[in-house]
Amino acid sequence: MTDPATPTRAERPRVLLAYFSRAGENYYNGGRRNLKVGNTEMLAEMISDLVDCNVHRIEPADPYPQGYDATVARNVEEQDADARPKIANPLNSMTDYDTVLLGSPIWNVRAPMIMSTFTDAHDFTGKTICPFVTYAVSGLAGVDRDYAASCPTARISTGLAVRGEDATRRRPQVEAWLRRVGLLTD
Repeated sequence: MTDPATPTRAERPRVLLAYFSRAGENYYNGGRRNLKVGNTEMLAEMISDLVDCNVHRIEPADPYPQGYDATVARNVEEQDADARPKIANPLNSMTDYDTVLLGSPIWNVRAPMIMSTFTDAHDFTGKTICPFVTYAVSGLAGVDRDYAASCPTARISTGLAVRGEDATRRRPQVEAWLRRVGLLTD
């Protein structure tokens, strides 16, 4: 028997976790370190273990370089050009979802331009966007404001910013954030 105060699966928000992450050489405490799994992907896996959601990993059609400096240079070019890098595995539709957990690293004080490609491709009307990011020095870096501008018909919820080097050790912070945005109950 279910508790009448507990929503059934059909009553729970339909949640999509969409994220972009990059493995390879990454910034690490002032130096560099090779990651087999990107920091944002580590957070996405943690979140998907805690929340009933569908997961969509955003993959670039032209993968980013393995080297950190080459990735930084490409990102600067894309930001300067206001580019929209092509997505290799576009999501067909957003209609099945009420809430979108939207994750990315922060590169040069903003989300990579592939995130703009993703938001431009979908209608977020009436949806709640919960941004989460990994970063080196800039925190959330205004990603919430960027998504509010690119998705004006969506509700932008409280974001989560986790320092990339700390991603594997932040489960309590992730759980607290999911509670704040109403996706995790005790």
